[in-house]
Amino acid sequence: MTELNDISFQPMQGAPNALKGCSVYFLGIGGIGMSALARYFKEMGCKVSGYDKTETPLTQKLIQEGIAVHYTDSIESIDMQATLVVYTPAIPVYHEGFVFYKNNGYKLHKRSEVLGWVTASMYNICVAGTHGKTTTSAMIAHILRDSGYGCNAFLGGVTANYQTNYWSHKNAVAVAEADEYDRSFLRLQPDIAVLTSMDPDHLDIYGNEKNMQDAFIAFTGKIRKNGVLIYCKGIPRESELQAPVNLSYSIGNASTDYYAEDIRIQDGSYVFNVRGKQTHISNLTLHMGGAHNIENVTAAVAVAVQVGIPEDKIRKAVAGFKGVKRRFEYIIRNNARIFIDDYAHHPQELTALIRGARELYPDKKITVVFQPHLYSRTKDLAAGFSKALDLADEVFLLPIYPARELPMEGVSSQIILDGMNVKGIMLEKEKLTDTIRQLQPEVLITAGAGDIDALVEPLKNVLTGT
Repeated sequence: MTELNDISFQPMQGAPNALKGCSVYFLGIGGIGMSALARYFKEMGCKVSGYDKTETPLTQKLIQEGIAVHYTDSIESIDMQATLVVYTPAIPVYHEGFVFYKNNGYKLHKRSEVLGWVTASMYNICVAGTHGKTTTSAMIAHILRDSGYGCNAFLGGVTANYQTNYWSHKNAVAVAEADEYDRSFLRLQPDIAVLTSMDPDHLDIYGNEKNMQDAFIAFTGKIRKNGVLIYCKGIPRESELQAPVNLSYSIGNASTDYYAEDIRIQDGSYVFNVRGKQTHISNLTLHMGGAHNIENVTAAVAVAVQVGIPEDKIRKAVAGFKGVKRRFEYIIRNNARIFIDDYAHHPQELTALIRGARELYPDKKITVVFQPHLYSRTKDLAAGFSKALDLADEVFLLPIYPARELPMEGVSSQIILDGMNVKGIMLEKEKLTDTIRQLQPEVLITAGAGDIDALVEPLKNVLTGT
């Protein structure tokens, strides 16, 4: 168990530039991880600006906070005085701003490098996994904040409690989402690491599942001396995990170090206990759908126990957790209708999402609108998406959101539809609101990591008649 002194926050130890008078420019500032860093540098007194491809509620919020954002890929719009340029690997190599900075001697660094610098002097709690990491890291950060322990949070989602993905605290503790894309998480130095899952993903980067698993195992090797890994029981290659101390968690497996038990559904919420070798926290209440989130809470409770948060404060914090935007987020929740929005973009996430809704609403017809994300992911995991969507009663498939990719010959949402057994319909985004207005579904789920979130408010309006 780790007790920390309340030491002053020392920002960005090991960074190549002092913060005083700095000007930081972000290529891809609208990314959830990038925006957290942008907020950090703004708080540190830097001039902050950046580019993103499209305007979103997140970029609008950054502008409201005093961060300049532009959406045109032109040299005229970038910051020529930037002392630090941060970019996401999702930025194409032919992007005009990227090419200009690269060819003119600017200090250009990946988001993962900068996050590593920012957190280098802190006690790091890092959450990795192909799914579950955003909700779990948000839960951990919320428990530390709500209990008064305090932390600096760099999250991959906007928390419903605080309406942000970043906050700071004088206690030199960081909670950070450890992203496996482009091996970014290998830049971090965890004191406590959580590993939620290792299902195949990002095979466009890794080539095959073994290479991806190798990267996760290498991540566990980054854990600092005397550090702890808290991992989900049953992940592949458990025997190869490299942490100084390995602790497991699960739902219902009494052989693990932490496990959830006695799970009940009360008024649409979960009530359960978390038990461990020296832990028994009873009657935890989670006001968030999806049994997979009980597993995520169990991991968060394990972290809280490791850093010495008292049982009563853990119970209070879990009960007060409102979730993360686009993670089993209730848009409408009443006796007449349920509307849930979720970021699910992997078959395992989609499976957990639909099963969670089915568990809470077993007698209602479930309609899912799914927007696949990336051609490569769709090609690699089409069969898994088909199987997951078969858990619904009715499915509408939107075209693939390409993000950083160019189209692939023969790859479209149709290959998912072809593998499905339940009723599925291909639909253009422009026709969705009218279709849903006519259908008036009992339980509607929108899912995907692209721009489907822009349809949530229009869908809410047609379902509520506003």
